[in-house]
Amino acid sequence: MKTWCMVCFILSTITMDKDRLATLELEFKATLGEGAIWHPTENKLYWVDIEGEQLHVYDPLTKQNKSYPVGARIGTVVPVETGGVLVALQTGIHKMDLKTAALEFVSNPLPDSAMRFNDGKCDPSGRFWVGSLALDSRKKSSSLYRMDADGAVHTMLNDVTISNGIVWTADRKTMYYNDTPTLTVQAFDFDDATGKISNRRVVITIPPGMGAPDGMTIDVEDKLWIALWGGYAVARFDPVSGQLIQKINVPAPHITSCAFGGKNLETLYITTARAWVKPETLTEFPLSGSLFATKPGVRGVVANLFK
Repeated sequence: MKTWCMVCFILSTITMDKDRLATLELEFKATLGEGAIWHPTENKLYWVDIEGEQLHVYDPLTKQNKSYPVGARIGTVVPVETGGVLVALQTGIHKMDLKTAALEFVSNPLPDSAMRFNDGKCDPSGRFWVGSLALDSRKKSSSLYRMDADGAVHTMLNDVTISNGIVWTADRKTMYYNDTPTLTVQAFDFDDATGKISNRRVVITIPPGMGAPDGMTIDVEDKLWIALWGGYAVARFDPVSGQLIQKINVPAPHITSCAFGGKNLETLYITTARAWVKPETLTEFPLSGSLFATKPGVRGVVANLFK
């Protein structure tokens, strides 16, 4: 098994002319690293360890990573325009003051404690979108929510299994979204004025054996970068043609999220997980749970803040 894993990884690094290999940015043993987002004014990378119940803030200039225990599973984090962040905890959505680490409850639309929040981001008008999953892996029992500036929460989808990766195009007319077990990327017509979505359709199908779509980000060319759980890679797809364009190989099996950051948003930061990795695979890829980075040759876009 050990030899097979290494052979598969080596072969995967040469499958496309434009493949790159991500390098280690921060050695860490996150159980379930997730939720990467670049803070556009602080110039730091925010990310979470869901099962480790921690928010992390990483400064690439100093190579320092500051951790904030939050006391519950944390699905994602987004910066707030007026300061602080929103964190989606299993106990609800909270605003967090990073100076004091104090949590202020905002809302909890989750129906029961057998659910938790997963990935989420803000749309171009500053609304917070966050999805859920069932801890017992029940299919189509979870939802995608939208929280507006006044704290009102709206259920946007209610037939989700594992809500993940959500981004919007530069013209604010299309939203892309992952429900991981479907092995597809879905698109919706997006009304930026109201936050409504419509015309649900599949635009990308992940090829067999490539992994499952987890977190996702978008670049200045409106191309999608998809973290592949079980796929040892982040892949760039064209959502118009559905074609694979580029692949970033990562020395870890479970790739969970990615976000552009650094100077001119030229660096792609990648989170990984140690959870659900077989012991023999973990021995082969001991950096699982660490933070990786690469410069893929295209820039990202500025993250939207909660307004």
